[in-house]
Formats: sequence, structure tokens, C-alpha cells
Amino acid sequence: MSDLFADTPVPAKPDEPRQDAPLADRLRPRLLAEVIGQEHLTGPEGAIGRMVAAGKLSSMILWGPPGTGKTSIARLLADAVGMRFVPVSAVFSGVADLKKAFAEADLAARAGQKTLLFVDEIHRFNRAQQDGFLPFVERGTVTLVGATTENPSFALNAALLSRAQVLILERLDEPALGHLLDRAEELAGPLPLTEDARAALVASADGDGRFLLNQAETLYNARISEPLDPAALGAFLQRRVAVYDKDRDGHYNLISALHKSLRGSDPQAALYYLARMLTAGEEPLYVLRRLVRFASEDIGLADPQALVQCLAAKDAYQFLGSPEGELAVAQACLYCATAPKSNAAYKAQKAAWKSAKETGSLAPPANILNAPTKLMKDIGYGEGYAYDHDADEGFSGADYWPEGMAPQTYYTPVERGFEREVAKRLEYWERLRAGRA
Repeated sequence: MSDLFADTPVPAKPDEPRQDAPLADRLRPRLLAEVIGQEHLTGPEGAIGRMVAAGKLSSMILWGPPGTGKTSIARLLADAVGMRFVPVSAVFSGVADLKKAFAEADLAARAGQKTLLFVDEIHRFNRAQQDGFLPFVERGTVTLVGATTENPSFALNAALLSRAQVLILERLDEPALGHLLDRAEELAGPLPLTEDARAALVASADGDGRFLLNQAETLYNARISEPLDPAALGAFLQRRVAVYDKDRDGHYNLISALHKSLRGSDPQAALYYLARMLTAGEEPLYVLRRLVRFASEDIGLADPQALVQCLAAKDAYQFLGSPEGELAVAQACLYCATAPKSNAAYKAQKAAWKSAKETGSLAPPANILNAPTKLMKDIGYGEGYAYDHDADEGFSGADYWPEGMAPQTYYTPVERGFEREVAKRLEYWERLRAGRA
């Protein structure tokens, strides 16, 4: 374990936002209850809510997309439990800054004051620097709250992850973003937008509250006299925004219509709704995300190439951009619409996840566990394992389920597309298994 930051004063907590501060700063929540869109964490039953109620924080990693409230939550956590708040950024801070923060935290601890060290973009610190946090976290010199947009499993050390709880922040949905705009208008006055343009502005944020407020501030600063419609808004912001129907939920109605047309194997209707969205200014990557999900949820193994086609379309669009890359989006749409359909994989996932939550403490049978040490061999790990390649027809028919749990059937392929072949394989293995029982 590295003591990279041994021997180490810290930035003071920033003042309240000035009146000329950016809109996003002026609208920062003052209480955890005011944080929008993360009630699953900050509510009474959420992990953060429970910690605050107990008056004791543990180290944590806040993982979520940009503009979802990670920094605000960290500041409010410190206030809620009476801790010093010390922010550092992995983009701008180095070892010297961290040494200083740890030294001041140590002095504060001796005076009976605990420190919450907030590390923004924590994934940008290298492995050795991440190791350097460990002794200070273990000694309780600081309670570490890291923020990252990257998957912690890949971006952070296992040793650091073992000492911190990972909390997942959700992308802000339409109601949450709409509420954020409501608060902006309460503070700064009505936005110069029609109802449809306001909905388009919310959609263009793609779940990022900070981006939404920055765009709103741009509109306020322009002192526009007449309300903008969606097309005028897109031209003004130099950014594609989706044109909505008169119904304020038009964006979601169109994506729902596209999804259901694909599920219903109607390529003509699917292409029409795709065109409605893209010609209106919808972000193609948003549509591609929905197509990728559709390929797994509604096609699955009935045509495994559907997922490949959608991911290839995403790569092609990112490579070519608009408008050339939109042809690849249309191709993926048509492929999904004309592919055989199955939600067997989707149903199997839900059933398996439910079962895992109910039986998560059951150990696998000892015979299929690896035994890299003598002790593990002595207690029976790997003993009696049947190596399938040595069995007749490459199939041993062994029981792989935990002791005390009956075999389950989560996945049942349909008689469509490639899943017909999958069903034949499963039936073949079942016959062999029954013959060897």
C-alpha cells in the first residue's frame, strides 16, 4: 500500500454563489431534499438518506453522467453531517495539493473536526495516486467521496473500491429537467420559448442538468423579445433540437411509435417514424441507443446479427456524422424491423436476476470450483469435476446448480429465426442429460 501523500492545508469552502455567478451555480440545491432526480439515493430509504439520518458517512464513489448532481450531493453531505468540505479535482490537482489536503485533514481530526474530501473526476488519477488515498481513508483522516463518469470497475483500483460504496446516479429524466427549468424561471423569469421549443430544449439536454441551465442562461443573456419555436431555437443555439408535436410529449410519442413499429415488424412505419425524428432535429445517437436496446430486448438470439448491425451503425454515424451517417441509422432500423422477433433473452434476464437476488448466498457446488491451493484441494474444491471435452459427444450432463437449489429454466427460445436452432440444441442436451441421469 503506497504512502504517496504522507506528510502534508486545504481550500476553504467556497462562498455562496454571487448574483453574477452562472445560473447553474445560483440554482445549486441548499439541502439534499432539493436535489432533483436522485431520490433513490437521497430519499429516506436511499443509501445517502440513511447515512445522513444516522449522522455517519462512509467513503463512497458517485458514478453517473455529467450534470446529474454529483458535486452538489457531496457538498450537501458535508453540510448535513457537519464535516469540513475539501474539494479537489483530478484534472487540476496534483500530489502536492493532495498532500496539503491530507495534512490539514489530519490537523482538523486532532481538533475533533472530520473532513469530507471530494475528488472530482477521480478516475483521472493514476493507479499509484489512487493507492495513495488508502492509508488516509483507512485511518479515518478523511471520508472520501469520489465522482466519476467512468465505470468504477475499470477506472478505479480494486483496493480503493473495496473501501468505498459505489452509488449510481441516474440521468435526469424529462420531469426532472422540466422541474429544473421551472426553478430557473422562478429565479430569472420566463424563457423566450414556445411550449414546443421548451420541450425541445429539455430533450436536447439528454439528461444533463448543467447543460440545460447553461443553454437557458444563453437564452436569458440574448434578451430575445419574441418566443422562439423549435426550429428558431435550434438555429439560435447552433445545436439540433427535436421538433415536437403540439402534444408536449411528442418526442416520447414518436420514439414509442418507432419502437412498437419495429416490434410489429413493419419496416415502412418504422422508417417513417425514424424520418419524423431525424428530420425534426433529433440526435441520431439517441435513436441509435434505442435501436441497440431494441436489438437485445425484442430480437435477441432470434437474430444475433441485429445487435451487431446496430453497433456498426453507431460506429458508422460517429465516423461520418450527419447527414451521410444517417443512412447507417436507417439501415439498422430496417434490419431490426425485418428481423425475426423474440423477447426470450429479455425475459430470461429478468427471471435470472430475480432468482439471483433471492438465492444470492448459495455457493456453487465444490466440484466446479477451481483449486489453486492445497487447502482448497483438501476441502474438496474441484474433486470429481467432469471435463466435458472428455465426455461422449462433448457433454457430461453434470449438475452445475448450487446445492439445495433445483435446476431452473430461465431461457426458453421461440420457434423463430436462429432461436429455432438454439431450441434444437437445448432439446438435444436435455435428451443426453436425461439418458445419463
